Amino acid sequence: MKKVAAEAYRDIDFTRARRGAVIKVEAGKTKISIRLDNRVLDHFRSVVRDAGEGNYQTLINDALVAYIQQKSMLEGRARRSRWIQACAPRCPKGAAGACASCSNGRLGVKFQ
Repeated sequence: MKKVAAEAYRDIDFTRARRGAVIKVEAGKTKISIRLDNRVLDHFRSVVRDAGEGNYQTLINDALVAYIQQKSMLEGRARRSRWIQACAPRCPKGAAGACASCSNGRLGVKFQ
């Protein structure tokens, strides 16, 4: 690495300077401090290094968002399965159409 000589002293006027971040934070993002296992960081950093570009923090964020989306999809399927089990015997459409349109009576279908 090439050594760089220190810059000569300059008289800089800071009277109009403002405190705060130089780069504005994106809307919808929050800066936090978090402790992660070294193997998690090593994995995401190696993915970025192998790709030759990118940001490991963005990859970690994307992985967490994907997990949340997958979990909510699986919970939705499990919830639908429970609805079908609960109202299939009483559904006017029979077991094949159970909860597809009535959602256990939530859309106004009255059970006999």
